[in-house]
Amino acid sequence: MVALIGAVQFVNILDFVMVMPLGPDFAKGLGIASSHIGIIGGAYTAAASVAGLAGGYFLDRFDRRKALAVSMLGLVVATAAGGFATGMSTLLLARVVAGIFGGPATSLSLSIIADLVPVERRGRALGAVMGAFSVASVAGVPMALKLAEFGGWRVPFFAVAAMGLLVVLGAIFYLPPVRGHLDAGPRQQAGVLELLGNRDIQLSYVMTALVMMAGFVLIPNLSAYLQQNVGYPRDLLWLPYFIGGIASFATLRVAGPMVDRYGSFKVGTVGSALVLLSTYVGFVHLPRWMPVPVIFTLFMVAMGTRNVAYNTLTSRVPDTRVRARFMSLQSAVQHMAAAVGAFLSARLLTDLPDGTLGGIPRMAGVSMVLTLLLPALLWGVERRVRSREQARALAVASSQGMAVPLSPGADSHA
Repeated sequence: MVALIGAVQFVNILDFVMVMPLGPDFAKGLGIASSHIGIIGGAYTAAASVAGLAGGYFLDRFDRRKALAVSMLGLVVATAAGGFATGMSTLLLARVVAGIFGGPATSLSLSIIADLVPVERRGRALGAVMGAFSVASVAGVPMALKLAEFGGWRVPFFAVAAMGLLVVLGAIFYLPPVRGHLDAGPRQQAGVLELLGNRDIQLSYVMTALVMMAGFVLIPNLSAYLQQNVGYPRDLLWLPYFIGGIASFATLRVAGPMVDRYGSFKVGTVGSALVLLSTYVGFVHLPRWMPVPVIFTLFMVAMGTRNVAYNTLTSRVPDTRVRARFMSLQSAVQHMAAAVGAFLSARLLTDLPDGTLGGIPRMAGVSMVLTLLLPALLWGVERRVRSREQARALAVASSQGMAVPLSPGADSHA
């Protein structure tokens, strides 16, 4: 089940991340101005954000397996349609539709993991699923570029659509029905406004926004910074992404079990400290003797450690009956915060006459300030979630005459 959900994430992420590297290819083929390539990429993110808001109203009304199959099928059709695009308008429409289905697919995937995997093993499972991003960076994007080189820019779209169709079949035939949230009964279904009125959920969404803004103030500018400011050669740009992706994948496999053992606050705080260190060394005071791939790898390892801790914690915030709704709204918050972070970075940076980017230390400082706020939120959310889980376990144990188990990462006195 974890492998299949990981495949869903791989196809979904690859469908998104391959578009920007392929931009010059399809721009030339379709007669699109290079300055409009960003609009194609942004169309997916904007549509996914809107779909996340809309999905919060209805996703929890369906079996999660069936909803995931429908979402992935829509993504497959939209991705294939992108390969048949004849101009700017048709490609833009295809990417909007892909975002409409791709956003809910991510929310449903994480909801299934949270529903079917016990809390004490959920960090390991989420770490494995999140490894799909690393695999997409290490193998997926180079594969897409090679396919475009040999067969044209349309071939990667068709290849990803074919992989997505296999995943749809796997979801239909191999995933078990996921209906636990429906068994709670319609009388217990919470509305979106009621969901947003929950203090735990409010804090969780603030935490999500901080993580995404802190990351996307930096991430969209990594390539330009390395080439224009650091002077890293373009023909070797694949190397830090490749090495960093491998290191990130390995880190996620280790960080997940560590979250299960020590809790999200402790692991997330360590990850945040590493993010601060790598951001300062990489963007504020880069030592001349330190190779770029080393700094880049540290940055990706730090972000992977922080992200698996925060994702594991957010999976514990909602009740089963509203988990897909919670994840869908969280997806909308993620995409909105990422857009805000990218826009903020554009306001902080300037193009200098010598071709370098000005304002890099200022941009890094904003990211570091946002990162500094995260441990306090991790501590507060984990404390509230742990108290709620302990109270629920105590009530169940009292009714059955059983001992109360401690939550993952709980203190001995709990």
